Amino acid sequence: MFDQKGKFVRSWGKQYKLGAHGLHLRKEGKEEYLYICDQLHGIVTKRTLKGEEVWTIGYPVESKPYEKGPGKPGLNYRPTNVAIAPNGDFFVGDGYGSSYIHKYNSRPELIATFGGVGKEPGQLNTPHGLMVDTRESTPVLLVADRTNRRIQRFTLDGKHIDFVEGTQLPCHFHEHNSVVVVPDLLARVTLMDKDNKVIAHLGDGKYTNPEWGQLRTKTRENFTPGKFVAPHSAIFDHAGNIFVVEWVEVGRVTKLRRVA
Repeated sequence: MFDQKGKFVRSWGKQYKLGAHGLHLRKEGKEEYLYICDQLHGIVTKRTLKGEEVWTIGYPVESKPYEKGPGKPGLNYRPTNVAIAPNGDFFVGDGYGSSYIHKYNSRPELIATFGGVGKEPGQLNTPHGLMVDTRESTPVLLVADRTNRRIQRFTLDGKHIDFVEGTQLPCHFHEHNSVVVVPDLLARVTLMDKDNKVIAHLGDGKYTNPEWGQLRTKTRENFTPGKFVAPHSAIFDHAGNIFVVEWVEVGRVTKLRRVA
């Protein structure tokens, strides 16, 4: 945890080493909680901001595609991100595992499973990031269908609605004042309006694939300020500034200051 000026406050969660991947901060009543996806250990956990456990769920044995037993080895499960509906139901993307999405209620009990590997509408390949989009009267689920190089929209019952164009390898979403920021692993960050039309591509590095693959392993002095290498997550703060975290070996967090 850091303050708004980037000063270190505290840390916790050594048990998530090498696995901590998706974080979702949610206010519930007067308290705030972190929902954490650990893709290495195959868990999703709800914690207080000091790290105290509320609940932890693991492999979705209740889901038919994931059933285990004699002659049923089960599927690979490596959850990457979570999104929460207004009523407390939440969605878990098995982004690095078997490309399904699991819907739970707040208790948490499994309600449904949908998706699975494929290219057809409703199918997914690396559902890396999720967001429940409440900008319309009926909320929908945005899915960063990364390896398929597209964004899909679903009803909250898991039915495919349509595709959203304008990204290359979308990773996740965050919304502020009806604008959505989409970190794109191929060296840029995209802003979309309330109709999911592209407003701007920020910090586009425009690297070739060989350049991109080599650059992300280099030391910090090789990176150009204001140009992205591998944006993996991004979030607005309350003032509309954007923080971008990149998938580079040395780690990199960039703050984009709102100017308009």
